[in-house]
Amino acid sequence: MSTTLQGHPNAELLTSATKGFDYLFSNDIVSARSHFQKRDDPFHLMGTGICAFLEAALGMESGLMTEATRCLALSEAGTRKHMRTPKPRDMSHHSRFHHGLEWEILNADAVVLLGLTHALSESYMGYLQCMYALNSAHSKFTKLYKTVFPAGLPESPNYDPTSIVSLSPSTSRVAISPSLPTHLAHKSGFFSRWVGTSSTPSLPLQTEDHRVIPDGPVEDLIVAGTAFGFGLFNLVFSLLPKKVQGLVGFLGFKHDRKLALQALALSAEKEDVHGVFAGLVLMTYHGVVLLLSGYQADEHRILAQYKAIVDKIETRYPSGALWILNRAKIMRMSYNAEGAILVMQEGLKPNRPHSFAQADMLLIFELAWTLLGQRRYQEAADTFIKITEMNSWSHGTYYFIAAGCHTALGNYEKAQAMLDAIPDLIEKKKISGKDLPTEVFIKKKLAFYKEKQLRRGGDERMYVQSVKISPAEGVFFWNTHARIDPSIAQAHIDILTALTPLPSNHRISLEVSSPSLTTPKSARTRAPVPPSPLTTFSMSSLRLEDDLDTPDELAIRALLLGINYRTLKMYEVARGYLVEAGSYQSAVKVSTWVGGLAMFELAVLDLKEIEETGLLSGPVSEDERRGMWSDVLRAASAKLEQALGLATNNVDLSSRLDSRIAMLRDEIATKREMLGIII
Repeated sequence: MSTTLQGHPNAELLTSATKGFDYLFSNDIVSARSHFQKRDDPFHLMGTGICAFLEAALGMESGLMTEATRCLALSEAGTRKHMRTPKPRDMSHHSRFHHGLEWEILNADAVVLLGLTHALSESYMGYLQCMYALNSAHSKFTKLYKTVFPAGLPESPNYDPTSIVSLSPSTSRVAISPSLPTHLAHKSGFFSRWVGTSSTPSLPLQTEDHRVIPDGPVEDLIVAGTAFGFGLFNLVFSLLPKKVQGLVGFLGFKHDRKLALQALALSAEKEDVHGVFAGLVLMTYHGVVLLLSGYQADEHRILAQYKAIVDKIETRYPSGALWILNRAKIMRMSYNAEGAILVMQEGLKPNRPHSFAQADMLLIFELAWTLLGQRRYQEAADTFIKITEMNSWSHGTYYFIAAGCHTALGNYEKAQAMLDAIPDLIEKKKISGKDLPTEVFIKKKLAFYKEKQLRRGGDERMYVQSVKISPAEGVFFWNTHARIDPSIAQAHIDILTALTPLPSNHRISLEVSSPSLTTPKSARTRAPVPPSPLTTFSMSSLRLEDDLDTPDELAIRALLLGINYRTLKMYEVARGYLVEAGSYQSAVKVSTWVGGLAMFELAVLDLKEIEETGLLSGPVSEDERRGMWSDVLRAASAKLEQALGLATNNVDLSSRLDSRIAMLRDEIATKREMLGIII
């Protein structure tokens, strides 16, 4: 890192604190905490607070959330004290930023992290509390953005003030709101999509002989910290469920996801600690989009950006579990699940540093889901149970999934023992005295299984016998079926279609001899398909002797079959099952989430279908191709509107579907922009 001609008086404190973060990012949180606790200035207090925050956020530990709040509050108070301290008259250092701006950055950091602790509850109330807490951060980061980037974000994330020979004095007086021009210049390079304005940050400082003083560590903190905080705030708000955004809209919050990603990309290029956190946020965002949006307008670009960020940080911290985790995620998202499993298992070996238990837990969490996706049920069950030994978040959820794995293996007594343990586990773990959203969902499922067992005259103590669709396969909200191998999708289909009564679309699926379907022209301009009324289904058609004897089970099977057939690229068969799943909406009693999710998956199907088969009918002109895409994008958007309408507050885990819908809408908007489609 370059140094200033006269060092900043706070540079030594910042450099020392950075050493503590080096320990943290290398998976040695014990040494990091010990280093931070040696000094009580705001830089080191922030480090202590971030250690606690990461433990709380990554481990979903309510007790650690309390400790994180305490530490961050101390840091926030310390920065406020320094912010009120005037610049010493004998201070010889000069900077292109006004005195004390670094304390404003740290203060804003503390405020936004305090707000995020509320969002960790994953409840609407938690989101609302988060937004109220972030009200202060919103104004802070907006002010900082205008101060540090008076003319918007710089043209290149690798901005170097030493490259500027002269600037008009009027530049420093330009006041532009924190938004980008509508006409972004597209430059070459990795971050070209995220940056593109022709403005620069605050003016560089020049000596009397017109030499530009390069930024030092404190100046880097100000640039990276402002970009990180402003970007993070905008990104978090843009990902909140629409219902929550509407509730707090009167506070004046505005968000711009594209600008948020641009700001985070700028921060990620800096060597400051904020740059590492910005990289982590971008990695998380890319991973979530690849996992949950269902469709990506430019998947190869996202994977390339994701990999470039991981490469940069992993080179600096090769032993850090967070970077190993994201390396494995990239492999999983690239359809190399077995390779991802090997990477994570290697990262968990005893010879690696393991004092950052929460980071290791994330590796184990991702490993468990990947094993589940590969149908390695025994290993998945063992791994989910291992998670309960590392954190206290929702042991009932992990037991429920592990029980599903044992059900799939035919280990019914083991599965029943796990199901029996869940009610007590849920009672022991409540946030603000309430069940977690996932646990509300699980309690309804357990009651459903018991009622079915009694209705069929079975032993209530072995109600697992009534479970015909494994709970492990029925957890759709994590999208474990989207990137599986075709052979695994076929294995799911074989099991589901063997259940009685036979699926209504089974004859059609048997007649399809090849997964490479030519899409008829009518399919490309298909109108939105609403959940159709149950014109052929009646409760009297259900038989106790059948494996599936409720609309809920028939709907879930149809949904799973639709998703798996879509994985096989058998789009017409998949569409039939997804429409069938939605058609049960008025009859289901417990699984009220199926209708909204079915409509979401239909939108994904439309997009994947034209992406895969749109050119099979022969050469088409660019205008015809754009017209085909325009019709499909419009139809998919209409389906998302219907899905959102079905995801009401009384629907289990509706906030997760809400977020998935928002992500897919962004991908649709990106695709329109790529194709030059104007609406």
